[in-house]
Amino acid sequence: MNIILWILQALVSLFFLLAGGIKLVMSVEAMEKMGPPNAIHLPGWFMKFIGLCEVLGALGLVLPGLTKIRRGLTPLAATGLLIIMIGAVAVTVMGPGAGAAVSPFIAGVLCAFIAYGRRNWRGDSIAPRQRINQS
Repeated sequence: MNIILWILQALVSLFFLLAGGIKLVMSVEAMEKMGPPNAIHLPGWFMKFIGLCEVLGALGLVLPGLTKIRRGLTPLAATGLLIIMIGAVAVTVMGPGAGAAVSPFIAGVLCAFIAYGRRNWRGDSIAPRQRINQS
């Protein structure tokens, strides 16, 4: 199960790094032109904020586990990305329709699976050096 979770964490992290990076790099006008004509247009500052949250969440999916420092941040990052995906599904269903909401829905389900699978990392918030000193 650990290997499956690591593979999912890496793939979902890459997905959110790409999606968030595009939102951060592209201009607001270019993002609006890229979307379908019936899409709901959110304010530019909000899209940049979502992009930043996606990039930080993507890093939070893998870095704590790789460094073994503050591993409890991984389920929190997955939960935060799940919340973003719930909003993405709602906005997409209201705009282009349910067919276009499949991708954010799947990403949300994967985030929920990661958050559930890594829930035992929640209590592991003490850095390794601090844990040795407490013994």
